Amino acid sequence: MPDLIQPKLVNEPFSDPVLFLDFRFRRRALLFDLGYLTPLSTREIVRVSHVFVSHMHMDHFAGFDRLLRSVLYQPVSLHLTGPPGIGDAVEAKLKAYTWNLLGAHSTDLSLSVADWTPAGFVRQSLFRARRAFAREETEPPQTAAGILLDDPEFLVEGAMLDHGIPSLAFAFQEKMRVNVHKPRLDELGLAVGPWLTKAKHLVRRGDPPETEITVGDRQVSLDELTEADALNIGPGQRIAYATDLAHTPENVAAAVNLARNADRLYIEAGYLDQDRELAASRRHLTAAQAGDIARSAGVARAFPMHFSARYLEKEDELRREFEEHFTGQAVVEAGTNHKV
Repeated sequence: MPDLIQPKLVNEPFSDPVLFLDFRFRRRALLFDLGYLTPLSTREIVRVSHVFVSHMHMDHFAGFDRLLRSVLYQPVSLHLTGPPGIGDAVEAKLKAYTWNLLGAHSTDLSLSVADWTPAGFVRQSLFRARRAFAREETEPPQTAAGILLDDPEFLVEGAMLDHGIPSLAFAFQEKMRVNVHKPRLDELGLAVGPWLTKAKHLVRRGDPPETEITVGDRQVSLDELTEADALNIGPGQRIAYATDLAHTPENVAAAVNLARNADRLYIEAGYLDQDRELAASRRHLTAAQAGDIARSAGVARAFPMHFSARYLEKEDELRREFEEHFTGQAVVEAGTNHKV
């Protein structure tokens, strides 16, 4: 069954960690982190509706300018969520530019920026192009604990980790996967159309099987569609992302809990384990520690990222160390058995 989201790391592993979550067949995408965005096309960037920023170190936030430049003349609402201080950081970025050409006539771009903690949102600010991005305070969203976004089709969950400063980790959780099987639609004599979006929404919402939908001059029940396999229902996809965290018991427990049974985990693996003291001093993980977290979480697939530049000639060693701790098996390379 095709996945709703197609995730991809924007940069190579020694560069800024940015995860682009692209929705299939829709003009929508999400971003986990906001570092170097140049590899993304403008066409991709303008599809982004929500950005989730782990923290405001430069390699996680420097892409804000590219994002803003790409959407500046688009009539869209862009939502940014990050740790406490994200609103102040966005305001400082916006104040660095001269906006005398903006006014009531401008395209109505709005930036909604929310400061989040595990207990919930503590502040939300609105910046509108028509007001030259002057800051307006708005009511923070109300969501359940641990939830950053509750969309009809998915959740974005969060955890606050310790990197010397608060650093957020994220998980995308599809509520229910509902896919269309066109050959079965053809057998039922039903044409593809906007009605399918409504049908999938009703299924995800948990409406009764006898609920009917108008398709042309016919009434079709959800039960008829699912019984004929015209709508395939499966468990929702889970994608977790964790970067810039010290290897402490609290961080490990939080990361494992967030990534539990994920289909994919993207996790920092910056240092070789022989340099674990250096990693600890900088509040980062080693590849071995990251692999252990992935294994403990029981994820299906794990992707190491955010490698330290000190290992530019040792990428294979980082990957091998990560893989050995993730799988619990030695990786054999060139006749050498590297044991865990």
